[in-house]
Amino acid sequence: MAPDDGTLDLFDVAAPTEPSGAEDGGGAAPAQPSPRSEGKRGRVETRVEVDPETTGTNSRDGEPEPEAPEVWTVSQVNRAVRNLLEAQLSAVWVSGEVANWKRAGSGHRYFTLKDENAQIRAVMWRSDASRLPIDPDDGMEVRVHGSLTLYEARGEYQLVVRRLEAAGDEGLWRIAFEKLRKRLEAEGLLAAERKRRVPRFPRTVGVVTSTTGAALRDILSVIRRRAPWTRVLVMGTRVQGEGSALEIAHAVRVLGRSGRVDVMIVGRGGGSIEDLWAFNEEPVVRAIAACPVPVISAVGHEVDVTLSDLVADLRAPTPSAAGEAVVVDGAAVAEYLERVPRRLATGLRGSVQRRRRAVDEGVPRLRRALQRRIEPRRSDVGVLTDRLTRAMRTALERRRRRADVLDRLARAARLSVERPRRTLSALAGRLHALSPLSTLERGYAVPLTRDGRVLRSVDHFTPGSGFVLRVVDGRVDCEAGAIHPDDDFDGP
Repeated sequence: MAPDDGTLDLFDVAAPTEPSGAEDGGGAAPAQPSPRSEGKRGRVETRVEVDPETTGTNSRDGEPEPEAPEVWTVSQVNRAVRNLLEAQLSAVWVSGEVANWKRAGSGHRYFTLKDENAQIRAVMWRSDASRLPIDPDDGMEVRVHGSLTLYEARGEYQLVVRRLEAAGDEGLWRIAFEKLRKRLEAEGLLAAERKRRVPRFPRTVGVVTSTTGAALRDILSVIRRRAPWTRVLVMGTRVQGEGSALEIAHAVRVLGRSGRVDVMIVGRGGGSIEDLWAFNEEPVVRAIAACPVPVISAVGHEVDVTLSDLVADLRAPTPSAAGEAVVVDGAAVAEYLERVPRRLATGLRGSVQRRRRAVDEGVPRLRRALQRRIEPRRSDVGVLTDRLTRAMRTALERRRRRADVLDRLARAARLSVERPRRTLSALAGRLHALSPLSTLERGYAVPLTRDGRVLRSVDHFTPGSGFVLRVVDGRVDCEAGAIHPDDDFDGP
């Protein structure tokens, strides 16, 4: 990349070289015939001349027998036939059906051209085949222009094709165009919603085109006239011929990813559909679609439409129109800026006056509207207030009666509990009086066996037997001594 020295930087991209013309994998290829003028057409006239020096006399007339004729080699025969074919059929149009289409690694194309009765082998050298937009499919009806020659090594004649067209109204170019267009449309690359707005005041504009063409001069002339402060970076490429599509796609990617441009113009001047075809090829179209900055396509004239035009963010009919679309006119901007203060003042005054009138007209309307909305609701408020007052009084009365009922229930509950409590207290007193414990409290004790049975008689004791004496506050382990029945007891 050249250093920045003003408004023009050149990005030079080396053009790819064309491979050699030898056939890959198809055997030895016949040499290409020397170019001849196209347009000759007609039948082949073959004339045989007899050399009298090599012809003898008629033996039936008594003349000597002719000398033995010259014997040709196979190579001489094939060479003579080749010369005849190339001399008489150097420029012919042939129509037929494509079969066995083969693309060799060298870039040459080999195929068979046939109809319902015959077939002929054909070859299309790489230099001619590179101009094809697509390879025809087997079975496609085509018209070819070329010359007949003979491959001397095998004695096979073939048609050397210099031009190939699809038969019918749609040529091979239109078929290739529609085929790729439908695929791009299915992927959404032609959708209007994916197109980006071109910046109105770009600082730097990138241009991908030929550095020697009129398109670049037109673009630079328009930009310098309309916006001389705008910087322009140019990346020069070939715009037609074999390998040009790859150069253009590479330039778009490099310039787009450089981060140095705000918008990009891709294009060239006018020409035939073959001349413009690089801008219909898939590498260029996809590079434009994937470019990180907006792209303006400017290919050919207004009537020329390419796939690059369809996928770009903006289509300009000519390179000059692209220059006008990418920058605004500086003089128009200056004139516009001079009018801005007056337009702003006028606009503000008009806006204030419109809003003042709207307020003046709106306040009475708002007041009347509020009154219309309030009046019906005022009577509604009175009715609702009366209803609410009555509802509150009714609710309070219900709650007062409910409170009286609860008070009576509470008194009844207390009475119903008090009577059983007094009865229970009396019964508890009587039960306590009858309880053995009350007897123990008066100083008595109860003898018990070890297992808790009451010993009621002296008969239940034996001298030395153990028992338990239950007193009011515990038990005492005892042992019986002498046993004295009541008859023998002298105590108190």
